[in-house]
Parts: sequence; structure tokens; C-alpha cells
Amino acid sequence: MNLKPLGDRVIIKQDEAEETTASGLYLATEAKEKPQTGTVLAVGEGKMDKDGKFLPMPVKEGDKVLYGKYGGTEVTVDGEDVMILRADDLYAVFA
Repeated sequence: MNLKPLGDRVIIKQDEAEETTASGLYLATEAKEKPQTGTVLAVGEGKMDKDGKFLPMPVKEGDKVLYGKYGGTEVTVDGEDVMILRADDLYAVFA
């Protein structure tokens, strides 16, 4: 991917939607919920707080993250669908 996010933004490759329920039923395409997890592909350099102190990014490339359901912007880059989010829209990093 040839895209570098600015400031406190991250680019995430969204995980695939589940095709079956926990009990094994297959879901129709329209019924699949978008996942709220993904893998970080690229990170910005961070941002300055209100006091001028530099805040580094809380994640790095390759981290698996959980993010808000309605946060971010979906874009297609080099034929690949990705999400661009602010670091504040990330809820957790999987250990």
C-alpha cells in the first residue's frame, strides 16, 4: 500500500464479516454485520496536545485492534478496501 496517514490517523484492514452464526447458521450477505476489528496497515506520526507536548501513536503496524462501529472513513486504495480512523477512535489493542 502506498498511503501514509497524517497526524493521529491510522489505516486499518478490516477483518472479514462472519458468514455463520455461533450455532452454525449461514448468514445472508445483507445480514452480515461489519466487524469492528482489523489489522493496522499504517500509522501517522502522532499529534500535539493542547500544551504543545508531542503524543506518539498508541499502535504500530501489524497490531490487531478494536474500533468504534461508526468511526472512520472507508476508502479503496490500490483495489483494497481500508478504513482511515483517528487514534482516539481505537478502543483496544489485542494482546
